[in-house]
Amino acid sequence: MTLPARRSRGAFPAWDPVHELEELRTRMHQLMRTTFPFPGGGFSELGAADAWAPLADVEDTEDAYLVELELPGVDKDQITVEVSEGELDVHGEIKEKERTGVVRRHTRHVGQFDYRMSLPPNSDTERIGADLTNGVLTVRIPKAEKAQPHRIEITG
Repeated sequence: MTLPARRSRGAFPAWDPVHELEELRTRMHQLMRTTFPFPGGGFSELGAADAWAPLADVEDTEDAYLVELELPGVDKDQITVEVSEGELDVHGEIKEKERTGVVRRHTRHVGQFDYRMSLPPNSDTERIGADLTNGVLTVRIPKAEKAQPHRIEITG
């Protein structure tokens, strides 16, 4: 009886689908950056936009939607929060710090950022509030009062 040949795990690295997807996302991002320039400026040497979107969590509570954006080191004067035509738009710019030494690794985002989100139809856009605490911008979007069902009188 012949047994199948066993190969060591070192000869063929294990396939990692998450790594493959991350690599594909990175390549697509680079392709999009070099193909479609950002209309608002902020172009790099390749003609691509340097705009990026901050990490965000959106929470649906009983009376409001909470949008939390990570913006460490950003002052409130560098952020603009706008609502227009059912869309929340948070944008601004993080400026590069002055350095005295040699930067060995640079992984934090700098430059223009832009976060957009379509608002649910039950959003009360007149009472939206924003708070910046410890590098987290929290935008509170209250829900509109629910219309109470009522009986319609039939005439005629």
